[in-house]
Amino acid sequence: MKTISVLLIVITSVISLKAQNTVTETEVFATTEQAVGNITFTDTGDLVYSHHPFFSPENRVMIMDAKTKESKPFPNKAWNTPRTTDDNYLSNVLGIRNDENGVVWMLDMAQRNNVIPKIVGWNTTTNQLERIYYLPESSVPKHAQPNDMVVDTKNGYFIIADEGIGNGGDGTKAAFIIVDMKTGKTRRLLEGTRTTLPENTPTVINGKHLAVNGTDLLVGNDGITADANFEYIYYGPLNGTKIYRIKTLDLVNEALTETELDSKIETYSEKPNNGGMSIDKDGNIYLTALETNSVAVVLAKDKSVKTMVKDPNMVWPDGVSYNHIDGYMYVSAAQVNKGAVFNNGKDSSTKPFYIFRFKPIVKGVSFR
Repeated sequence: MKTISVLLIVITSVISLKAQNTVTETEVFATTEQAVGNITFTDTGDLVYSHHPFFSPENRVMIMDAKTKESKPFPNKAWNTPRTTDDNYLSNVLGIRNDENGVVWMLDMAQRNNVIPKIVGWNTTTNQLERIYYLPESSVPKHAQPNDMVVDTKNGYFIIADEGIGNGGDGTKAAFIIVDMKTGKTRRLLEGTRTTLPENTPTVINGKHLAVNGTDLLVGNDGITADANFEYIYYGPLNGTKIYRIKTLDLVNEALTETELDSKIETYSEKPNNGGMSIDKDGNIYLTALETNSVAVVLAKDKSVKTMVKDPNMVWPDGVSYNHIDGYMYVSAAQVNKGAVFNNGKDSSTKPFYIFRFKPIVKGVSFR
């Protein structure tokens, strides 16, 4: 009897240890010939993804049939073809999200062509343009790089994280960009403030610093998500040790001064240098850990940081998004650190590029 009791104690201890430290099983969902940036989904669960702009792709956005794994330009070839006659095309897209209305929203940074930055919404149910929101220079100045966004259909806002590294920017003017869905009005908030600025925590992968001409690239406000009820916005600079959060209604409140707004920001948890961010129903936050070929999770119960999934081919995990159809989190591996700009002008990325997926701890939040 004593032997059985001891055995049970050992088994229980092992199970407990595994629950805390075991990396969740991940699988390669698909491979591609070009680097994938961020991923979102149609109402039927097909993948819509951006080709990472660092590699100057011919087609900016693609759609992949979830069953056949075949891809084609999204929403069509014309929208992926620059021209001088009009600006109804995609120039430079990374951030991409879907919503409950079947609309895929694409954040066009517009740095490759002489066009105004914009958010393009394509209705995948009717297969037609939903709306374009233009982002004027007052909200997206030359140094801006609007990277990722929350599509808040409850309160009626796009909330964009601007890294502040566009056109030679050094991250010191990273900010938020708020777009009113009804009026199209845009505002730039919290530029170069304590929670949008990068920290001096250089990105180091396999012992090599992510640097341009010998200078560490420090990226500001980057990963961003919202909880299930759009009550809080969670965010942080790519190069930084903290996740911050603020109530959504405070962030979009035009009556608040910047000082008042800053005072309402909470330091939520620790984090590694990270790219994309998503969340589940219990408030566990998933974030791509760039330096360790992994996705980390910040547990809601105690705000501890754990490794969720890890794979040697998960080189520069970028976007992480929940597919409301099949219940998986999807994550891209963009190999950004192997791009020419970081390797003395030589592109050292290798084909294929990977798209992974894994089951979150509990059901994820749709459209995150």
